[in-house]
Amino acid sequence: MSHQIISPLPGIFYRKPGPGKEPYVNEGDTVSAGQTIGLVEIMKQFSEVRAEFDGVLEKFEIEDFGVVNPGDVIAITS
Repeated sequence: MSHQIISPLPGIFYRKPGPGKEPYVNEGDTVSAGQTIGLVEIMKQFSEVRAEFDGVLEKFEIEDFGVVNPGDVIAITS
C-alpha cells in the first residue's frame, strides 16, 4: 500500500538540510514514521516535512528546490 507525503504549506522544497550536506533521504531508502524527508522554506522560515508511515520512499514528486503549495504531493512511500 502506498502513502503520499503532502506539503503542509507553500514554499520551496529542499531535500538537504543545507548546501553541501547529504539529502535527508534518497529514493529507495527505508523511512520511519516521523522521519524528516525534507524542508519547506517560506520567507526564511523552515518547516520539516516528515513521513507519516514506516516504509520505503519510492519516488519524489517534487524536485529539490521545487515550488510546492499546500496539499501538493512531495513523495510517495510504500
